[in-house]
Amino acid sequence: MSLSRAQANHGLYLAKIQLSGWRRALAAQDVPAVILTQAYLPAVREHLLGAYGWFLLEVSGSEPLSGKPPHDCAGLPDLTAGRVVSGEIREFQQLETGGWLAELLCERDVPVHTAPMQGNLAVAAPELA
Repeated sequence: MSLSRAQANHGLYLAKIQLSGWRRALAAQDVPAVILTQAYLPAVREHLLGAYGWFLLEVSGSEPLSGKPPHDCAGLPDLTAGRVVSGEIREFQQLETGGWLAELLCERDVPVHTAPMQGNLAVAAPELA
């Protein structure tokens, strides 16, 4: 197994652990769901994007430029002279424009709970112009 494939599998494993913890925390109902989403979603997303990037490197036969995997096909290293973009990468480029993969790649803000919750003394600060 190549290093890129091993890193992709490791990222998926870490995402699975995060998702399991998220589910357990939701089931316990000790913390509001929106707070759990704020806590878990960024970590799960980062692990999944990392796994996807390592998989892209494996499929393309490339090495990461910065030691970190790209998060999409556009982040892949340029092809060396004489090489063509593989069919798999072309297909991933299409999938990145719509559907679940595009949603994963889309930079979205984590949901914010604006209504005060019982027992929570924190309040939003006023906007400064």
